[in-house]
Amino acid sequence: MTLEDYCQEHSSLPQSEALEWIERTTHLRTNHARMLSGRDVGGLLSAISRMMAPQRILEVGVFTGYSTVCLAEGLAAGGSIDAIEINDELEDIIREGYSRAGISDKVNLLLGDALEIIPTLTATYDMVYIDANKRFYPQFWEMIIDKVRPGGVIIADNTLWDGKVTDGSHDPQSRGIQAFNDAVKADRRAECLMLPLRDGLTIVVKN
Repeated sequence: MTLEDYCQEHSSLPQSEALEWIERTTHLRTNHARMLSGRDVGGLLSAISRMMAPQRILEVGVFTGYSTVCLAEGLAAGGSIDAIEINDELEDIIREGYSRAGISDKVNLLLGDALEIIPTLTATYDMVYIDANKRFYPQFWEMIIDKVRPGGVIIADNTLWDGKVTDGSHDPQSRGIQAFNDAVKADRRAECLMLPLRDGLTIVVKN
């Protein structure tokens, strides 16, 4: 038994039928199932959301909707999620997953480029999850930080980027993640904790 299997065996947060459907459908109908948040990251998103009971959540990068469903598990009564996804070819899977999870009326799915959509958003968010184009993580940070309430949480996925943050890689995605990690650590508006969970997960609390 692997340590990952052992952890899952000794975790009691359930994976709903909707999440199982999204996971299975992602593997069957997409070529990038590796991008799925999965049980480890999804479980942490669910746990943090349940602890915070957020009223407003922003998700930057939906893929097939697994992470949205996890985030929604802790929404306060009347709460909502603004979920941005650039790939409109995934819309059918996303909406079906939301329907199966019973959260369709809680999610405002915004199809398009996050760099164009985020500046138009006027809400103040309790919680933000970033899992989109790695090249633009630094831009996402600057666009989002002032839209988060004091004490709010920003979670960024893939912040170790398969170890490329330390191996001298200079491709655009690696440079984007490196610049994001440096910017967050240096930003006095927030405090952060980077975890070696899966591909790296950074949890930021706004001051």
